[in-house]
Amino acid sequence: MTFANQLRNDPDLSPNFTYWRHTEPEPPELAPIPDGIDRRIADALRCRGISRLYSHQAEALEAALADEDVVIVTPTASGKTLCYNLPVLQRLVDNPEARALYLFPTKALAQDQLNELHGLIGAIGVDLKTFTYDGDTPGDARRAVRSAGQVVITNPDMLHTGILPHHTKWMKLFENLRFVVIDELHQYRGVFGSHVANVVRRLRRICQFYGSSPTFICCSATIANPGELAEEIVGAPVRVVDRDGAPRRERIVAIYNPPVVNRELGIRRSAMKSAKELAERLLQLDVQTIVFAPSRVMVEVLLRRLRDSFRALKPGEHDVIFGYRSGYLPLERREIEAGLRNGNVRGVVATNALELGIDIGGLDAAVLLGYPGTIASAMQQMGRAGRSEGLSFAVLVANSTPVNQYLVRHPEFLFDGSVEAGTTDPDNLIIRVSHLKCAAFELPFNEGEEFGPDTPEVLEFLGEGGILHRAEGRYHWMAESYPAEQVSLRSASIDNFVIIEVGPKPRVIGEMDRPSAPLLIHDEAIYMHGGQQFHVDRLDWEEKKAYVRAVDVDYYTDADLAVDLKVLDKAEESRGRNCERFHGDVAITWLATIFKKIKLDTLENVGWGKIHLPQEDFHTTSYWVALGPDASAGLSRGALQAGLWGVSRLAVSVAPLFVMCDQKDLQAVAQVRAPFTGAPTVFLYERNPGGVGLAKGIYQAHDDLLAAALELVSGCPCSAGCPSCVGPGPDESDGGKAAAITLLRRLTSDGAA
Repeated sequence: MTFANQLRNDPDLSPNFTYWRHTEPEPPELAPIPDGIDRRIADALRCRGISRLYSHQAEALEAALADEDVVIVTPTASGKTLCYNLPVLQRLVDNPEARALYLFPTKALAQDQLNELHGLIGAIGVDLKTFTYDGDTPGDARRAVRSAGQVVITNPDMLHTGILPHHTKWMKLFENLRFVVIDELHQYRGVFGSHVANVVRRLRRICQFYGSSPTFICCSATIANPGELAEEIVGAPVRVVDRDGAPRRERIVAIYNPPVVNRELGIRRSAMKSAKELAERLLQLDVQTIVFAPSRVMVEVLLRRLRDSFRALKPGEHDVIFGYRSGYLPLERREIEAGLRNGNVRGVVATNALELGIDIGGLDAAVLLGYPGTIASAMQQMGRAGRSEGLSFAVLVANSTPVNQYLVRHPEFLFDGSVEAGTTDPDNLIIRVSHLKCAAFELPFNEGEEFGPDTPEVLEFLGEGGILHRAEGRYHWMAESYPAEQVSLRSASIDNFVIIEVGPKPRVIGEMDRPSAPLLIHDEAIYMHGGQQFHVDRLDWEEKKAYVRAVDVDYYTDADLAVDLKVLDKAEESRGRNCERFHGDVAITWLATIFKKIKLDTLENVGWGKIHLPQEDFHTTSYWVALGPDASAGLSRGALQAGLWGVSRLAVSVAPLFVMCDQKDLQAVAQVRAPFTGAPTVFLYERNPGGVGLAKGIYQAHDDLLAAALELVSGCPCSAGCPSCVGPGPDESDGGKAAAITLLRRLTSDGAA
């Protein structure tokens, strides 16, 4: 009996498996290694047991060598790395002066791919100079990379700040650049993708200046619009290779819904406890397992619980379970990755930092603590199991949130439906103007030169502001500042907070981005790192430093935000059923107000405190729906408020099913009488300054969004509202399930209540 069937037949677990799918293995679709490939490369492949290529590898190789921009879209563990390494190596063998630039979204993935490429180059037996160039590259090595590097492996951030602004030091690269590889393309969506598309605009501009025109090879996990996303990032038409020729291994995927512990309130057993129990069983069966948790706090809490369980079973033995998330120092992460590959690490609890294709060996099982926000991410996380021969097992442990319970009742949406489309907006004015400044610093702009829409007007505006100087038909950079350093590709802010453990020898134990700092490292917060708890004694907001000390307490902290919203402008509006729908620009003010102390074991609230930090302000885009009089007729003000709150919670929960984003990328606000509309209104706004197109996508999905929200709340078995549908109201009162159903019925084709 397989380990998966042992779980399924366990009487304590079996009633809660609501979905179980067994996929039989399938053979590969193969193609011969092309005759034009250098004999040394072909021999190196055969030494690795590769006598023929998968069909998608052969197609991508043919397209790249024909100088076609291409995007390869196949599942995890399908050999996409060879799709770009083979054409690059062939060109370098043919012409040692040729150059290639590899872009990976993280330094960890870049380092991992460097090792893979070095191994292949060693097998070929040629001297090809391959280097990583990132923030960890020593200063004395950077000169060698610039002058001799035939393959330069980096990330978009380093290309943005360390290479393009200093292109005169990289003449050898830009004059001979033949290939640009962009891996994990599906990661380049939202604000990050919008920034990267503009970085590529700058890259193309510099290549044109030096007389080169590189071919772009992109690789992506499965998404609905790979060609469209690749063309937005690359800025040119691309050929899509999406027929997977790799073999399919035996696979089991399941959904586990924790049992209801309070039927009247609709409260289920903690998903974290259920995920811990499943992971515990798998590890006891010596199944190497990865557990994906949705947040850094969840990673640390779950890691601590798993370690405590195993220390009780095997006292005195060294730890074989580790955490993995952003904020860990690079050396820690490399050691964990190596331990997973050699088998010394038997379990890892990770955020989506390990969702990408870093080589961590052949894990046997993946446990997902809740739906990760997109189908593409769910498939990536499940795909981390089964990268070697044998059975792979993946299980989604549903939590009580509406979208998780929707997927429990509609597993076909996750496993048989279409994956989401990647959304990005390279022409976001805030983002594009930032990169236009960077581009002007790199090379003066000629009159009539395009860098997205309305470039002449933007150049004129920057000229009037004294940032650019117009002379003899060209715009020159005038400011003293270095623009790229002021533009973060990952967020709206370049600020980074350092976390320092106080003591006789203070040491840096982690880092944190500005948006997360007020929630996780405010004064008196419990910050968790590597399974250890730290009390935040002081957050120095101005100096961007948090001073912490190790503690051993039985609680963690969770912070609340207060949000105020004002409409600035509407871009589109239309009539809906008993409503008007809009999308446009809004101003957001948010403030971290209080924090709660939550017990680790029971999740009880055991105290609270105030947070004293300055408010943050930003502009973004929003979708909103203003209810007409017929929609709210007959409802008291209290019922209307509870119903609006319920509708807003449902809408923000199901919105990620229609646009490719994490739920944390959106926030909902409900106003009984909105100042802008003068009517009861629900807003869904983007949490990224300037927005990246999510609000417009939700506006277009208005009917489907409300229909899914109605189906979700109507199908929930609770009586008056629960965490699986509308949840409690903002004052912890009745969440207004009946009122939410009434409103949604009046707004959809389901008919008036």
